[in-house]
Amino acid sequence: MQLTFLGTGGGLPSPQRGVSAIALQIGRDVLLFDCGEGTQRQFMLSPVSFMKVSSIFISHFHGDHFLGLPGLIQSMNFSGRDSALDIYGPRGMIELAATVATLGDFTPSFPIRAGEMQGGDAVDFGPYTVTALESEHTIPSLSFVIEEKPRRGRFLIDRAKELGVPEGPMFSRLQSGNAVTVKGKTIEPSMVLGPPRKGRKVVISGDTRPTQAIIEAATGAEVLVHEATMDHSLQEGAREYGHSTAREAAEVAKAAGVGLLILTHISNRYDDASILEKEAQETFPHTVVATDLMSLPVRMGGKGPPGVNLPGGPGPR
Repeated sequence: MQLTFLGTGGGLPSPQRGVSAIALQIGRDVLLFDCGEGTQRQFMLSPVSFMKVSSIFISHFHGDHFLGLPGLIQSMNFSGRDSALDIYGPRGMIELAATVATLGDFTPSFPIRAGEMQGGDAVDFGPYTVTALESEHTIPSLSFVIEEKPRRGRFLIDRAKELGVPEGPMFSRLQSGNAVTVKGKTIEPSMVLGPPRKGRKVVISGDTRPTQAIIEAATGAEVLVHEATMDHSLQEGAREYGHSTAREAAEVAKAAGVGLLILTHISNRYDDASILEKEAQETFPHTVVATDLMSLPVRMGGKGPPGVNLPGGPGPR
């Protein structure tokens, strides 16, 4: 599981930041959360291919979160895509997807399937789910909880050998959840596997005020990506426009007990966002401000910011 921040600015792009777009790689899948203008170019600068995006989740219909859809879809088309693209968002997503996919005389050569979500709705991808959560913004808006399903326990090699299971194909069968027979005795997977392991969880807030619902949804998450549009001296403005300050995001992370807080949706008033990082770290030390093209793995139970991988892309640190 790998997070790549394609755009980390809020409202308007700046020389340092594009607008909202986050790619999450889970196995072979690439999910895109929000798609601000210029997202396809940001993909080209990143280690992630936009051709591998299977599903897009739009948090709400402010331009800096969805206006990149027409360009991304056309770039996919010009690059020869033929596999279907699924796009999810709040009410109105179906109509909007039909509009942006066919602007001008353009017709995509691949299927585009749109779905609408409200709080509590989930998309099941097999090994993991994406669940929508109602956020608190100036228009209907969603947060997203990405959570792996519990995984099988670790394979106990010594226990398998004690039961007479020979190394090789039988080990693989047991690890895959299938029983094997050794000298007439059936060995069940439960006999050689440890307890089930909790899956990883990532929460992406979208644009929102801090809410109890996000705290509850993010409880125990490895990573919380929370907007921090302003510093706390501008708290009244943040409240008026349905945004959070860095301190408020940190308070959410602390209450939820997350492993790492990543701040994003940074106002273009900040040429240097270190003020936001320092403000949040006073409340929740395991905080980092996202920069465009920042990429990091999501590790089980991992803390941060140690281990954050910052490739040589643009953006101050």
